[in-house]
Amino acid sequence: MACRISELVIDCADPDRLAAFWSKVLGYAELGREDDGSIEIGPQDAAHGLPTLVLSPSSAPRTGKLQLHIDVSATDRDQDAELERLLVLGARPVDVGQTGAESWHVLADPEGNEFCLLRTRLQPL
Repeated sequence: MACRISELVIDCADPDRLAAFWSKVLGYAELGREDDGSIEIGPQDAAHGLPTLVLSPSSAPRTGKLQLHIDVSATDRDQDAELERLLVLGARPVDVGQTGAESWHVLADPEGNEFCLLRTRLQPL
């Protein structure tokens, strides 16, 4: 038997802001809140078995590049249209040394956490 990823925890200054951003990006809903201010978001239908995101409050400043980042793929539009949607939601382009020949876009969420928009289009759940 193997393990599965059930949650990804992101330390952040403003869990409400990031929960709202990532819920819109991923089509997730708020699933719960903890006494420490953490907010869990995920698919409304837990039967999919997809990992949830837990936005956990932290006052520690981020230093350097994240050791882990999220990659996303559009489900109902092409990459260019999805890029425009993500920018409207509050994502911003980030230069991490790309050459310009990449098939993906490097972006940052409202708190500066890098993520990539891949060209691959996935089937909706």
